[in-house]
Amino acid sequence: MSLHDRAAQFAPFAALRGYDEEISETARLTDRQLELNEEQVAAINRQLNLITENIKSAPKAKITYFIPDARKEGGQYSTIEAHIRRIDEVQKQMILTSGETIEISDLFSIEMLG
Repeated sequence: MSLHDRAAQFAPFAALRGYDEEISETARLTDRQLELNEEQVAAINRQLNLITENIKSAPKAKITYFIPDARKEGGQYSTIEAHIRRIDEVQKQMILTSGETIEISDLFSIEMLG
């Protein structure tokens, strides 16, 4: 038996395909979406009204929002600074000039800049 064939006998063997990936996915942490109190909701509504009044100038805002995880319960919070193109009251979304949309229900905080 060649040395190569002999070494192959002792190579690692994965009896359960996908098991390592499944364990990694289970171990990956996600945050739960926080419930806002009345004061936080009122602050977000004030900022949205201010943005709506100035929407023609595509105001810039610092936005903290929840991104739901596509694979498991929970998600993560992200903070970005972006220009807002439009607030769609029917779809309850904020549309950024980049084309990205943020659900109003996922907002944690928003602050108009400049």
